[in-house]
Amino acid sequence: MIENILLPRITENKDWATVLFVLSFAIIAITKSVFENRFSDFANLIFSNKYTKVYKDSAHLKSSFTLGLFFVQIISLAFFIQISLSYFGHASKTDWILYIQIFTFLVFFILSKYLIEKIIATSFNIEEFMEQFNLQKVTYRTYIGLFILPLNIILFYYDSFSRNIPIVIIAIIILINALTYLISIKNYQNLIFGKLFYFILYLCALEIAPYYFMYYWFTKGSA
Repeated sequence: MIENILLPRITENKDWATVLFVLSFAIIAITKSVFENRFSDFANLIFSNKYTKVYKDSAHLKSSFTLGLFFVQIISLAFFIQISLSYFGHASKTDWILYIQIFTFLVFFILSKYLIEKIIATSFNIEEFMEQFNLQKVTYRTYIGLFILPLNIILFYYDSFSRNIPIVIIAIIILINALTYLISIKNYQNLIFGKLFYFILYLCALEIAPYYFMYYWFTKGSA
């Protein structure tokens, strides 16, 4: 007599991710319909600098266009971090609790960094430059977030991909961030050279050190 052993089938819950992906595309669609011309200029950012020239006023940093796409950026980056950790065997990409932790950390990190930058900018009397500099960084990083959003969907729902793919994407993100700084330095070179000491201090304290400590924390924590 053959004895049949029934084992429970373990399925991963991915519904929460589907909801977030749909929400992200809904926000993008609404933003596109409300700000049609602006979104068109933003979509062509990789080919033209028209967007950064037209919307360079620091007031755009707090506009509904920027805030809506910034929210999508956080969703996308949080997914990419969790997927990257899972590809290297440090986490599960379907762990929604971990996703909430990463999402919360990103929001806290970005807002804390922004507030510290505001304090330093006020102390050094470079508020206008810092607002425009932040706007340019947010613009390009939001573009990166939207660019990797469809890649996140593919990497999340399919498992048969090389772990080199996240590494390539990370390298591209680092390259684009470096280009963003070079473009910003070129656009504001007169103001930067006039306050070169403060800019170097800002760059080391708020642009290099936080990411170094994050890298150190992730590598040590996963060792």
